Amino acid sequence: MSYFGWPPYVPVAEKRRQAERKLAKLKKQGHSVAPVTIEGRTIAKSFWGKSWCINLERYSDYENRVPRGRTYVRNGSVVDLQIAKGEVAAMVAGSALYKIKITITPVTAARWKSICRDCAGTIDSLIELLQGRLAKGVMDRVCREGHGLFPSPGEIKLSCSCPDSADMCKHVAAALYGVGARLDEKPQLLFVLRGVDENELIASAGQDFSLTKATPTAAKVLDDRDVAALFGLEMVETTNSDTRTPTAPKRPLRSKPLKGSKTPAETKVPGAKKSNSPRAVVTRSEPKWVALLRARKRRVQRRQAQRSA
Repeated sequence: MSYFGWPPYVPVAEKRRQAERKLAKLKKQGHSVAPVTIEGRTIAKSFWGKSWCINLERYSDYENRVPRGRTYVRNGSVVDLQIAKGEVAAMVAGSALYKIKITITPVTAARWKSICRDCAGTIDSLIELLQGRLAKGVMDRVCREGHGLFPSPGEIKLSCSCPDSADMCKHVAAALYGVGARLDEKPQLLFVLRGVDENELIASAGQDFSLTKATPTAAKVLDDRDVAALFGLEMVETTNSDTRTPTAPKRPLRSKPLKGSKTPAETKVPGAKKSNSPRAVVTRSEPKWVALLRARKRRVQRRQAQRSA
């Protein structure tokens, strides 16, 4: 203890070594840890990560206190960060290893319905949503102060095991910035934290389609295919190479076509053996969901062009 009653200064490197030793003990006890790692000086790089940090800094209650945690999160002091519905649990290395708990009130049903209604028809896919590739109107709506997806100070409760009497100590501030960095890696955690389902934004966008009840909702169709879209692939109907080439669906028998003639929509399957069974065929028509998706994107583009005109 120093002359003024404060604990002696401990270098950052030593703090991290102490924290790593304590975390190693926790791992042996079966606890999973997820440290926040920052490369460079930029804490958050994605739309959702940056928006989280900017939202905290725009409130007068936080703008002077949140920056205290920047150095801590940059130097790797947030050694564990867990995000669940309505709660953030973290461990931050300081003079000791401190436990932080941040409780965030879930978005009310009325506010979430309002967000979904205002964003209806403007979000094409789940990947577009999570990557933050949204129209300016949608971004403004989800980031709206007090009525968007991001919490206000009145919806946040803070707790830290350190001796600092301030409501927001530097350890809590570091954990809050750590949430922004974590959203760069897993943006869907924002929806988990606020207790809402991101797929409902896509479902609202799909209400423009006049599909039958037996057809899957637009949200499910897009969700199934967006994994391929993330890797730049276009989904096509393929067959297993270990199975035989499927034959065409049964049709009423017709007279034998003239020699050399072909049906426009059908071609021979390469490598198919001749047999007395009906000729194996494949169709070149694209899946129905692709046509629907293309049409929907054209409608969204026309709407955006009309708004900007």
